[in-house]
Amino acid sequence: MARQDASELAHRLARDAEAVCRHYLSAGRREGGYWLVGDVRNTPGRSMFVRLKESPKGPAGKWTDAATGEHGDLLDVIRESCGLIDFKDVADEARSFLSLPHPEPELDRARSRKPSAPAGSPEAARRLFAMSQPMERSPVESYLRRRGITALHRTGSLRFHPRCYYRPDDHSPTETWPAMIAAVTDLSGHLTGAHRTWLDPGGFSETTLGKAPIDTPRRAMGDLLGHAVRFGVAGEVMAAGEGIETMLSLRCVLPTMPMVAALSAAHLSAILFPDTLRRLYIARDDDPAGNGAMATLIDRAQEAGIEAIVISPRLGDFNEDLRLLGIDALRAASRVQIAAQDVARFMELAA
Repeated sequence: MARQDASELAHRLARDAEAVCRHYLSAGRREGGYWLVGDVRNTPGRSMFVRLKESPKGPAGKWTDAATGEHGDLLDVIRESCGLIDFKDVADEARSFLSLPHPEPELDRARSRKPSAPAGSPEAARRLFAMSQPMERSPVESYLRRRGITALHRTGSLRFHPRCYYRPDDHSPTETWPAMIAAVTDLSGHLTGAHRTWLDPGGFSETTLGKAPIDTPRRAMGDLLGHAVRFGVAGEVMAAGEGIETMLSLRCVLPTMPMVAALSAAHLSAILFPDTLRRLYIARDDDPAGNGAMATLIDRAQEAGIEAIVISPRLGDFNEDLRLLGIDALRAASRVQIAAQDVARFMELAA
């Protein structure tokens, strides 16, 4: 969208700033000439204030968050409170609120800064990962360590997003939660999707294990079939399993073995094999879905001339083993399940 058009939309919104605030910042309230709310994402509180009328201090519609130093106009309010990414979508929402006609699609695309990324698409996944932060010294690192996972080397596929959007369903308002963002990549390292694990800002509990107290704290987006979250570069040997935490737990006792997390049993059974792969360790989850994925993957590996070896947890999965039985028990159980040459090759740093 052209800067002039954006400026005109912001000016029109500012003419009725209070109505905009009541609609998009409904968790706040008016006090004098300002609308007070927790932040631009409509969190309850009082640290953000929106000027409702033009005054010597500034124009109507301008806002400042005293807690973070963020500031902007009412277009920013629409973008953040609605969880929008592309400016075209922000402009469309503003026009709908103002009851303005929408421009012709061809003209609108020409004015847009970026083409719109369809929700859940690989491009939307790439943008989400790019907007996220390194996981070092973030709540993601704390979350993993509280689950007993200390081997966090070569985890560039994991990042942290402080306010990742979450909608329980199409009829519910958008929420924001901190989240672990994982890159799903193909064999060449090209990002095809992303996986989100929303985290509990209150910390770890035995009930949620650190995940946010919402109905579906894990969701994936993008092109997942055949691809995975990768830790290390696979050569002749690789381990594959379902969950991120499962594979990171196994990595605590096999720190140099390349591993992939396929994110579900169905996707595990369909992972693509690197041309160099000669031995595949299948990190099985102890449930019917895990057994089915294991059987399919063994058949596919044998057809490709790849040796398949199953590693089984003593409990439900390897993170349960790590948390409840301890790293020494996990190491001992894993040692007797892998090939003798791989004990020396991949366990030497953990011995």
